[in-house]
Amino acid sequence: MEPSKIVHEVNLGKLSYQKAFELQEQLFDEIISQKKVNRKEDLPTPTKNYFLWVEHPPVITLGKSGKKDHLLLDETALADKGIAFFHTNRGGDITFHGPGQIVGYPLFDLDNFFTDIHRYLRYLEQAVIDTLEDYGLKGVRSPGETGVWLDVGTPFARKICALGVRASRWVTMHGFAFNVNTDLSYFDHIVPCGITGKGITSLEKELGQPLNLDVVRAKLKIHLVRLFEAQWKEIELIDLVNQKAIRL
Repeated sequence: MEPSKIVHEVNLGKLSYQKAFELQEQLFDEIISQKKVNRKEDLPTPTKNYFLWVEHPPVITLGKSGKKDHLLLDETALADKGIAFFHTNRGGDITFHGPGQIVGYPLFDLDNFFTDIHRYLRYLEQAVIDTLEDYGLKGVRSPGETGVWLDVGTPFARKICALGVRASRWVTMHGFAFNVNTDLSYFDHIVPCGITGKGITSLEKELGQPLNLDVVRAKLKIHLVRLFEAQWKEIELIDLVNQKAIRL
């Protein structure tokens, strides 16, 4: 069976974290189920890959290895500020998602690409680094920490993109959150990613003006397609909803 490097791309628009998570879980389970069936079939069916773009209403999420004391407000205070709170099954600690942020959720069967989680994470980071370069900024990695940063090794080190993933049987879910026009004051309510002594930034803050999210997303896509050597196929959200019989 030839691996499938077709990536079915869906823009979810503005959607709650809960609904996007439920959709990820359904697609994730579908891919794994197909892999289990394929082991018993003489003519296996290629597994599908998906990539979901989304912009969430304000929400703080705590990963499976996260510490609750990195949340600096109680849940009642969060609710009063209109911020949802969600325990999730991705790796990593605590982070914020909200308007003006580009969130990407790849649901890839890495058997279709390469079976190397480290390389997978580095590719996601590289796509953001290359996008920052398009805007004249030098994004870098911080040793021992996932994500993309600016000015690492200086007192002004600041994070512009967070990563947190889950993988099972080489199938991935969750992904990255890239601060573009994000209101950074929300990060005051957490210890971002459990890391102290480093700041948080956005593309808008670095460039001094808001960006068109669609334009930034298109640049990111170009780099993702190149890095994963994939063929991307856009799917309308309504088609995915009808096909999977889901309610968003």
